Amino acid sequence: MLNFSKGRLARLHYLSGSFRMLSPGDHVLCAVTGEAIPLDELRYWNAAKQEAYASAEIATKANPRQ
Repeated sequence: MLNFSKGRLARLHYLSGSFRMLSPGDHVLCAVTGEAIPLDELRYWNAAKQEAYASAEIATKANPRQ
């Protein structure tokens, strides 16, 4: 089966604990670093801000507790 989404930026709607694909692709960009995050490695996001993060450390720094 051909994968026409390879190398393409996906558009996601982030939910609490999951996400929904709006436009097919194989990666998203980290909101802080701009680094490409393959969807199968995506673990950290903020549903309220609709942002993805490349690591737990980046997610923590982007969303400090107040």
